[in-house]
Order: sequence, then C-alpha cells, then structure tokens
Amino acid sequence: MIIEELTVTPFQQQTRIVGCPKTGQAICIDPGDEAKLIVETLEKRGLNLQAITLTHAHLDHVGGVAGLKKLRPEALVLLHAADEPLYRALPEQPAWVGIPRSQWPLYGFDYEEPPAIDRYWTDGETYAVGELAFKVLHCPGHTPGHVVLFEERERKVFVGDCLFAGSIGRTDLPGGSTEQLMDSLMNKIIPLGDDVEVYSGHGPSTTIGRERKTNPFLTGAYMIGRYL
Repeated sequence: MIIEELTVTPFQQQTRIVGCPKTGQAICIDPGDEAKLIVETLEKRGLNLQAITLTHAHLDHVGGVAGLKKLRPEALVLLHAADEPLYRALPEQPAWVGIPRSQWPLYGFDYEEPPAIDRYWTDGETYAVGELAFKVLHCPGHTPGHVVLFEERERKVFVGDCLFAGSIGRTDLPGGSTEQLMDSLMNKIIPLGDDVEVYSGHGPSTTIGRERKTNPFLTGAYMIGRYL
C-alpha cells in the first residue's frame, strides 16, 4: 500500500493519498486543502486518482474537494448521505468554530459551494482500489455520517476524526453525539484488532492496541464530566 500524507489547513489536518502499488489506482482521503499539491503528489508517484473519499464533511476534511475535482474531474466524490447537510453547509462552517467572517479569507476559509456527491457510502460495503479492498464502516458520533475505511489484509484503518493518539473526536459541533461516538469506537473500531495501524485525521498514527490500553477515553480513566 502506498500512503502519501499531506498536513494541511490551520487545523493541521492529515490529507492522505492511498494507492495500490500494482495497479496505480489511488484515492485521496479527506482533501482539506492544497489541491494542486495533491495532484503534484499523484503525478510524482504515477498514480491515477479514481475517487475523492470522505470520512466526514467538516471543513478541514472537505475544503479542498472543489479544487481537486476541477483538476481531476473524472474522480468520483464519495460521502455518507447522513453527512450531506454538513457538506452542503461548507461555506458557513467557519462560523461554527467561532472564526469571525472577516478573517475567513486570511485563513483560506472563504469556500465555494462544494461539487455534487457522485456516490454515497453504504455501511459494510467493500470498496476496491486496484488490489486494495476497503471495508466501509459507518461510525457516527463525531458527525452523523462519519465512516472509517479498513483494509483488512494491510491491517490499516483510516478513522478520520473518530480516534486519535491519546484522544477521541469532539462531539460538540452540530450533529455530534458522545454516546454514538463511544458506541462506534467500542463496537466498530476496537474489534478490528490490536495490531491494526490507525491513521487519524490529525496527529500521528497509532495502533488500536495502544489506544485500547492507554487512551483514557477507552480505558475508563476519563469519563464525561470527571476524571476517575
């Protein structure tokens, strides 16, 4: 598996190009920005972008979709239907995190309307990228339509903002639910296996085993509203 990681936006979001080394087919997971750099990276590695695959629709994960779609119009845009309202609200999302409208151009947050969704994710489906096979798991909580992409043979999972090294995704933005997120973590992500490498939307990679043993949100060391 080819993985190229680009850290973009003031939120230090991890945009990833993931490709099949045998066929050259690739996806871009969560293009937050830097569409030209994404295309340059694809060309450098000799990869063909078949799809723009979105784990969820927060601005730092979809802000570069419009630009990338213009440069690679043949690439399909994939998102879970439950996150389409968030996706459509992209131009107004900076206000949700308290950024004054006057500062949006300064931070690169003056977004245009995003392009149409070409296909919706289905929970449990297998999505092929050359010889890679990603199982799509609907994991709501951070957003209503959040998904993770699990490649079982490679033992790698791309979790968006569900799980981080030492933390979990926030649930205080529109559509968030702490109860749903914990259910997704405990019943969808943790059971994938301790050896599975976790690629999060922010910060370093980790493993499920490491987080299961040390992450305070998963061990019970931290509970909502108080520390034990």
